[in-house]
Amino acid sequence: MKIYYLATCSTCQRIMKELDIDSYDFTLQEIKTRPITPEQLDEMKALAGSYESLFSRRAMKYKSMGLKNQNLTEEDYKKLILQEYTFLKRPVLIIDNQIFVGNSKKTVAAAKKAMTV
Repeated sequence: MKIYYLATCSTCQRIMKELDIDSYDFTLQEIKTRPITPEQLDEMKALAGSYESLFSRRAMKYKSMGLKNQNLTEEDYKKLILQEYTFLKRPVLIIDNQIFVGNSKKTVAAAKKAMTV
């Protein structure tokens, strides 16, 4: 079980507390201090189905770089996530070959359910 998160993100902290991750054997990776590798991103993509599903359009740089006006490809999403950690939708939880991306209530509830199985 693994969590990719950002230490300065209050939403990540809230979700990790809500999931009581200290009670489980999670490997934590803080993506600002330990950037994700291309191999890790490929593993996430294999579980999630696409790089786009891992990409955060809420990142401040998304607008400042003018990306919303561009037609991005899967390769673009991959490059952007590897270049800039804020483009990874957070948190990303991998539990028993299942991936949970982002902070929606539905995603967090599904992750919590997967942890209790």
